[in-house]
Amino acid sequence: MEGDLATTGQLDLALLCDDEGNSVRITVLGPLLGVSGGLAAEIVVDTPFVAGRLDLSLWRSRLNAWSEALDRLEAGEDVAWLHVQRGPSVFINLTGERDCPEVIVEDDLVSMATVRVPIDLPVDWIAAQRRLLSVVLGAWNDHLSSE
Repeated sequence: MEGDLATTGQLDLALLCDDEGNSVRITVLGPLLGVSGGLAAEIVVDTPFVAGRLDLSLWRSRLNAWSEALDRLEAGEDVAWLHVQRGPSVFINLTGERDCPEVIVEDDLVSMATVRVPIDLPVDWIAAQRRLLSVVLGAWNDHLSSE
């Protein structure tokens, strides 16, 4: 099984982007070293104005929380993902300051920076995120802890 994990490679958990060059991507990189059942990931913000990346640790509970966040977004609610946990937080507002969805990434713990990215998302963006989550869960289900 360990060989399968090494060959799985990087998988996007979330990819929020538009034709203007604004994107927020959450990518699973592989097993979290030294932590059984965890996954190493990163949040990558890329816009014409600002770019950066943050390390992120994922467990089954965080992936389940992402699935629940997608449900709330589909119901028309704004979401805060990972907001009360250690590490970066991701907020998605369906109608941001520029009359389009915006993704806010906060890193209060390390850089103490917040980035607000307006993203003109396509109509089917929530379904696309569900497909990405399904692929990640399919690839890493046996590795993930139940926490």
